[in-house]
Amino acid sequence: MTIQKILKHYWKHDHFRPLQKEIIQSVLLGRDTLALLPTGGGKSVCFQVPALAKEGICIVISPLIALMKDQVENLKEKGINAISIVSGMSKREVDLALDKAIYNDVKFLYLSPERLLSELVQERIRYMKVNLIAVDEAHCISQWGYDFRPPYLHLADLRELHPDVPVLALTATATATVRDDIQQKLNFKENNVFQKSFERKNVAYVVQQQENKQQKMLDIVNGVKGTGIIYVRSRKETVDIARILNQEGYSADYYHAGLEATQRSRRQEDWKTGRTRIIVATNAFGMGIDKPDVRFVIHKDIPESLEAYYQEAGRAGRDEQKAYAVLLYNQGDRHKLAKKFELSFPTVDEIKKVYHNLCNYYQLAYGAGEGINFDLDIGNFCAKFQFDPIKTLNALKFLERSELVAFTESVFLPSRFRFRVMNEDLYNFQIQNRGWDNFVKTLLRSYAGAFENYVNIREFDLAKRMDTSVQQIIEGLNQLQQMELLYYLPQTDKPQVTFLSERLNIKDVLIDKRYLEQRKEVFRQKMEAMFNYAETSQCRSQLLLAYFDEHNAHKCGICDVCLDEKRRESSFNTADLITDEIARALSTDRMNLDSLIRSVTAGNEKERITVIRTLLDAGKIKTDGEHYYL
Repeated sequence: MTIQKILKHYWKHDHFRPLQKEIIQSVLLGRDTLALLPTGGGKSVCFQVPALAKEGICIVISPLIALMKDQVENLKEKGINAISIVSGMSKREVDLALDKAIYNDVKFLYLSPERLLSELVQERIRYMKVNLIAVDEAHCISQWGYDFRPPYLHLADLRELHPDVPVLALTATATATVRDDIQQKLNFKENNVFQKSFERKNVAYVVQQQENKQQKMLDIVNGVKGTGIIYVRSRKETVDIARILNQEGYSADYYHAGLEATQRSRRQEDWKTGRTRIIVATNAFGMGIDKPDVRFVIHKDIPESLEAYYQEAGRAGRDEQKAYAVLLYNQGDRHKLAKKFELSFPTVDEIKKVYHNLCNYYQLAYGAGEGINFDLDIGNFCAKFQFDPIKTLNALKFLERSELVAFTESVFLPSRFRFRVMNEDLYNFQIQNRGWDNFVKTLLRSYAGAFENYVNIREFDLAKRMDTSVQQIIEGLNQLQQMELLYYLPQTDKPQVTFLSERLNIKDVLIDKRYLEQRKEVFRQKMEAMFNYAETSQCRSQLLLAYFDEHNAHKCGICDVCLDEKRRESSFNTADLITDEIARALSTDRMNLDSLIRSVTAGNEKERITVIRTLLDAGKIKTDGEHYYL
């Protein structure tokens, strides 16, 4: 099929969005390609269409596990075979998934970057017929970017496994420095960048200097009709502000990574379909959300970088209709972000201390632990060792850079199981153990394919079918696992930590101090750029575009700075017109105040009185107390 027919067949679209076709054609010519498309620009189509047009499998690297899972489900719904391998999966699950990618007709293999650290994964990829390597969120490979992920540095290893396969790197935001760095780190054979302008002509960027942010939010929600997103810093705030909005009569709900996956999906769907008007969320919300009619995006707190702000604010107005991106800001925000800046950069000794206590937390012996994966309850870990949670999370990221651990925040994996014995052995077990017969039969009827692969299950559904409790279902599955009849992996929604090497003595843990200082300077520059945006007297759209190296942009005319400028100009012009009319009126006669005001046609009465007072103060007109004259 041609790329046009593929688009029509699977996506039901007649036309590509701007730049999509050019990017796809570049990839099909075998060229390494960097595509910069703003949020909602249709990045996934750029690798999915060419992969479907060619024989073989497309490997997709993404750090966003929730988005990966959504894309896999969407592809399956279209009848396209896709699988994902993420942190938290068992070795056996990974093994089976890799086998399917080699021997079955799988078109897309989604991998989290941490998985590329595994020799097993790299070795199996060598035997796959790869037609394209797609790197989503490609800015994560650059240490000059706002969201650097050390595991991304291993993506170049994929190129060595398949040197003739083109790479398509995709991102929504990247400065010129980051663009160059992405191409260098991914060993591009030539520079090849497709970039859509970052300009959003229909989005009015507004910064409100506000002490009472809550009242201002209510004013905006009342004044701007339609759907909206309110971004806040903490999970607690999402709950509190959603409650206040509902009390004021606005339909609102909250969203954060701590909710169960089913709750997140339902709230997301309610908002997308209009049952909920406003979603109050942390920055966990929005990836992969393509809702075109968002009329406002409010940031209650200042983000850490312009890249993050642009991406989140960019969820407004994708239907090209008027929309607002509002940042609520006051001087207290400077102090809060500066404090977070300090917590983001623990000392070398603090990082080593986190590593040492993490090993103790899991009772790892020296020389042991390589390749072992654990759930990490951050709150419990920090409470036990009296660590600051933010500093601990950042210490884990630096340990990741040293390739001691891999860390993935809030991975949701559903419960799943796989039969360990063959069909015949299971049948014999049922005959010999009549008490288990109904339990096993229900599993067999409810979930097909469990002899070959792990299948997702819901204990709640099984409990309803067997007319029992969820706890009894869990106990039953655990007992069958102990009898070695099946493998059972309960659901998890916790961060995952994987030890990439055996436990080291603390004196042997090497942390790159120079790299630490480098990251600190990058963060500081991005923070200052964000403050500059909040406090500027320049057109906000112009400033944003200049940050992303579009230096000759026109003023937008619709941001708060441009509108203030227009108001000042309008006020100045009105005063000039009033002055001219007063001068003409008094050039032939003296007039009392009422007559003078009525003789002027420009402006309103208040503006005319203001000009008369100004002219009196300047000595340009005079009065005897009753009449005015030149």
